[in-house]
Amino acid sequence: MIKIIKRILLVLGIAALGVAGYFVHLIGPRNIIGMLRYDQRHPGTLRVGDPAPDTTMARLDGSSRRLLERSGGRPVVLIFGSYT
Repeated sequence: MIKIIKRILLVLGIAALGVAGYFVHLIGPRNIIGMLRYDQRHPGTLRVGDPAPDTTMARLDGSSRRLLERSGGRPVVLIFGSYT
């Protein structure tokens, strides 16, 4: 009876490793490490209609600029994406 339980646990362990390996292959190891390390989202307090919080944005030339300083009170739309 104990041999059967050991075999079942061995098969389940191998299956779990296979599923985990497939998951890592599908997403990529760098993305999984990134998700575990950097995905620390917290619910915010902003509501619809609230003004955007002032933040500092890095520019390509190495300098930085504040969001409210750039907008001059006008609406700002930030688009994050790839155009390739």
